[in-house]
Amino acid sequence: MTQEGLPPSLIATLPGEHYTYPGIFALEQQRIFEAMWFCVARASELAKPGSFRTYQVGRESVLITRSRDSSVKAFLNVCRHRGAKLCTEESGEVKRAFQCPYHAWTYGLDGKLIAAPNLTSMPDIDRTEYGLVSVAVREWLGYVWVCLAENPPSFEEGVIGEVVSRLGDVESIERYDIDNLELGRRITYDVKANWKLIIENFMECYHCATIHPELTEVLPEFADGYAAQYYVGHGAEFGEEVQGFTVDGSEGLDRIPGVAEDQDRRYYAITVRPQVFINLVPDHVIFHRMYPVSVDRTIVECDWLYLPHVVESGKDVARSVELFHRVNQQDFDACERTQPGMSSRVYAKGGVLVPSEHHIGAFHAWVQDRIDAQPVG
Repeated sequence: MTQEGLPPSLIATLPGEHYTYPGIFALEQQRIFEAMWFCVARASELAKPGSFRTYQVGRESVLITRSRDSSVKAFLNVCRHRGAKLCTEESGEVKRAFQCPYHAWTYGLDGKLIAAPNLTSMPDIDRTEYGLVSVAVREWLGYVWVCLAENPPSFEEGVIGEVVSRLGDVESIERYDIDNLELGRRITYDVKANWKLIIENFMECYHCATIHPELTEVLPEFADGYAAQYYVGHGAEFGEEVQGFTVDGSEGLDRIPGVAEDQDRRYYAITVRPQVFINLVPDHVIFHRMYPVSVDRTIVECDWLYLPHVVESGKDVARSVELFHRVNQQDFDACERTQPGMSSRVYAKGGVLVPSEHHIGAFHAWVQDRIDAQPVG
């Protein structure tokens, strides 16, 4: 990740093949997405026992469900008999159990094998041992996080620690009471770009003055090219005439009660590797989850979260949603415009990062270290 003769103000990026070569993407799936905590569902979407959703995490399909004791469970979405996909729908609800559509092996909401044709003639089968394969699961900020690793890394260090390293403490995000906010709008984007290009774009603001006119009107300091994430604990301040985090700077919605005075009229952005972006403003939270599909395609699901009474009353959130929806479109267009260049011979040794982007170099080093690491076990 070096280029000969670079002036001190420039540092090298990853080479182009890191964004185009399927072999590298396969290593990322194995050693990043399948080895780390990965955010999947909003917990409220699993409303009652039997509610389920399925997600692609790395190379695996994962089944998330709420069990009879109201806890959330996660399993590999694979029947233990002959390997058929157990649930083919993205979401749904079962009454008591999941039944494989191939040979009717049936599993309880706790994953235990409870029935199968002629099962009584096979008394030596341990119904727990031949149950669904469990996946580690945690709930935090009102979202469900899973980890496919046999020995999951510390959630406190790997997820909560990312927030602390950005904000300086965990209390700063807890004041937004994200667990108890409600979904006001969700938009899903199909981005024809490598997942790393999206993270790099989110981490820097060198591009903000060029492609984000609405955002820099609301957050004037972004026009100078330094993203809020460049500084620990810093939140970008709203412009003097700006009333709220809306597309036209007009007044926003009801402020989240726990937000501190020094957090008011400020925007905070947090990257939780490998696939979550959290954006905090006084009256709502914008929560991105990325699902890398292939080396050059990424699905991004973006949630706008508000106080429950704001959503329940039917208040118009359009101006609030429109601001970051435009930012997303502008960013993803830029990423899609960049992806073809990763295959160019010009980018064979990579590009360069200017001083306001140097923190992206740490992200590149982290990716390289992860894919170079020897697999565990």
